[in-house]
Amino acid sequence: MTEQVTRATFDEVMVPNYAPASIIPVRGQGSRVWDTNDNEYIDFAGGIAVTALGHSHPKLVDVMREQADKFWHVANVMTNEPALRLAQKLTQKTFADKVFFCNSGGEANEAAFKLVRRYAFENFGPEKNEIISFFKSFHGRTLFTVSVGGQPKYKEGFEPTPQGISHCDYNNIEQLKALISDRTCAVVMEPIQGEGGIIPADIDFAKQVRELCDQHNALLVYDEVQSGVGRTGSLYAYQQLGVTPDVLTTAKALGNGFPVGAMLATDAAAKSLGFGTHGSTYGGNPMACSIAEAVLDIVDTPEVLNGVKSRHDMFVAGLEAINAKYSVFKEVRGMGLLIGAEVVDSYKGNAKAFVSAALEEGLLLLVAGPDVVRFAPSLIIPEADIKEGLARFEKAIEKVVKANAAA
Repeated sequence: MTEQVTRATFDEVMVPNYAPASIIPVRGQGSRVWDTNDNEYIDFAGGIAVTALGHSHPKLVDVMREQADKFWHVANVMTNEPALRLAQKLTQKTFADKVFFCNSGGEANEAAFKLVRRYAFENFGPEKNEIISFFKSFHGRTLFTVSVGGQPKYKEGFEPTPQGISHCDYNNIEQLKALISDRTCAVVMEPIQGEGGIIPADIDFAKQVRELCDQHNALLVYDEVQSGVGRTGSLYAYQQLGVTPDVLTTAKALGNGFPVGAMLATDAAAKSLGFGTHGSTYGGNPMACSIAEAVLDIVDTPEVLNGVKSRHDMFVAGLEAINAKYSVFKEVRGMGLLIGAEVVDSYKGNAKAFVSAALEEGLLLLVAGPDVVRFAPSLIIPEADIKEGLARFEKAIEKVVKANAAA
């Protein structure tokens, strides 16, 4: 007999590091989700940019069932066919020569940050160990990744954290020039900051970062955990910037919700993670890799990638039309289907109000910091769902505006 659970059960049995919504989703199909009371929601959140092909995609369900009938796990004392096929495709489709598999974006970044320090240690000596990242960046929740991330609130209470890390303003090349030196082993950046407010890199800035890294023999790491696997309209966002990193991390959409992450690297960089230097018990397991391979096959097609661009235009046009009525957003920005709407000063710090109101109207949304409403839906969300979702969002905005006027 299945024991009944409710939202209150969370407060009874779960560590309180999350504050989940009042509903409990129980099933999904495409870009629609249903809760325990059979209420329907349109999903503009995508599990935080994860379900790039929507819920219960039939091809992915078939692949999962097929692999489940074979075997799930062999550990890293042996390789397996799905992992090798996936690694082949990732290297064929990107700049990378080598791949390391893990289970999440945080783990992929942890591997990348260890790699760049070891690479510098082996090639230049122990004094070349400093990592430069950017304010507002987010790279994960391990001690190393929150230290490289540019949001001090995630480090508070966990000090002392790893040292030799500095930060500067994103898109500010002069600040970076002042920080970088021959002691710098790597610069770490997101091609579009996600948790920091959906802020795309200026192309000139991105190109100059690459040049500075080359001048100082530093590796360039791109965190594409959120922006990768078609999210911006190309397989990886670096391909739109015309800049090639030395190391790239990917996760989230790679498994469409099945836990999988990867660090991609050039041959020159990858050599520094030799035998025994790093590992993952579950990384590269055949279940995760078979699903990720199928995701890659579906996403990396002209139909899907061009569809991301047309859906981007629909979202932006719809949001700007809504804003013309209610004037609640300073700016709508982003790339592909990673879109942020920054609230005006009168709602500063309260973007969550729009997300909460949207939930009441049957729409799942996100924030990207306290001032930005974030949209990260399925890359193949039907146009009818976009129109209906935006209509629900307008109702939510109207409700918030009226409540604010009455306060």
